[in-house]
Amino acid sequence: MSNELTTAKLDAFFRGFLDFEKFADDSSLNGIQVDNDGSPVRKIAFGVDAVMSTFEHAAAIGAGALFVHHGLFWGAPARLTDNLRRRIKFLLDHNICLFGVHLPLDHHPEFGNNAVMAKLLGLENIEPFGVYHGKKIGCKGTFSAPVTIEEAVKKINFMNRPAVGIFPFGKKECLNAAVVSGGGFDNVRDAIEENVDLFITGECAHFNYHECLEAKLNMIAGGHYNTEVWGVRAVMDHCAAKLGIDTEFIDNPTGL
Repeated sequence: MSNELTTAKLDAFFRGFLDFEKFADDSSLNGIQVDNDGSPVRKIAFGVDAVMSTFEHAAAIGAGALFVHHGLFWGAPARLTDNLRRRIKFLLDHNICLFGVHLPLDHHPEFGNNAVMAKLLGLENIEPFGVYHGKKIGCKGTFSAPVTIEEAVKKINFMNRPAVGIFPFGKKECLNAAVVSGGGFDNVRDAIEENVDLFITGECAHFNYHECLEAKLNMIAGGHYNTEVWGVRAVMDHCAAKLGIDTEFIDNPTGL
């Protein structure tokens, strides 16, 4: 691509490898959510959430575009009032284009949150796992050698932050694992039905505790944020390599 990287060219680049069409029913508005004035983009920032503190950081580092996993819009029409109005006004005032990519990023077999965590775990024989809105967005696979739940936590490391919850209710040594980032707590039932030894997600619900205990399923709840930094970071590295553009990851953890 030329040095004049417009937001339209950048959008086409993202659409070239992230399957927006497959997730046309995603409640997130995948793609450009707030455009700039047509100026070329010299630097792209990457983050998890479309929130003011991330926007302020993007402006401070001179980013002309911001790519996030959790965008501003979630299906229903939204009134431009309060926080939403302030956020959009900030982007417009600082001429920052906002890209939001939700399920296509969870699902991607190379750059997705789940695929990257599966690679960190060292999983092999990877296949789709975890139905969400009729599509499998997670993945599962086998270990070449048995792995304890403590070893699995160390392999992923969750950006040097502790997991929200660790539930060692199953085998001491796991032969396989399944991963669904973010709010994948409903997929505990899939893990039980498919005889998974270790299930890794972001959030857990209260009822998951006894589900896992009674089914003897190991579970790691790494935190919604901690399990969804991986996709945006992988896309960032891909952009830097393919576009030769300046990039920066904005780490803005919530502890949740």
